[in-house]
Amino acid sequence: MAAPHLLQGRKGERIACRFLLRQGFDILARRYQGRSGELDVVAFEKETLVFVEVKTRSSRDFGEPYEFVDWQKQQILRRVAEQFISDHDLGNYCYRFDIVAVLIPRGKDAEVQLYRNAF
Repeated sequence: MAAPHLLQGRKGERIACRFLLRQGFDILARRYQGRSGELDVVAFEKETLVFVEVKTRSSRDFGEPYEFVDWQKQQILRRVAEQFISDHDLGNYCYRFDIVAVLIPRGKDAEVQLYRNAF
């Protein structure tokens, strides 16, 4: 059985994907494994290729979920995104990086926030 934080992360990704679909995104891939890391969600919003990092937390005790996508994580995501673009011959599309912050407090409904063009 997976660790509780991994289960919470997967639940957050499911919530984020449902949210993105309702916002009009078309999801291409989930949990894409590149040589240097993983992309949580790859999608199109209209004609723009979007790489989405999902951050899930149960509280704001240590900060907002999006604050955990630091400079080092951003660099990893950029490298993996370049690999995805190359592997799937998508170099003719504009692209951006979004963050979906999912807050799942105990006993309450999840809160979801989309940060377009986050970095």
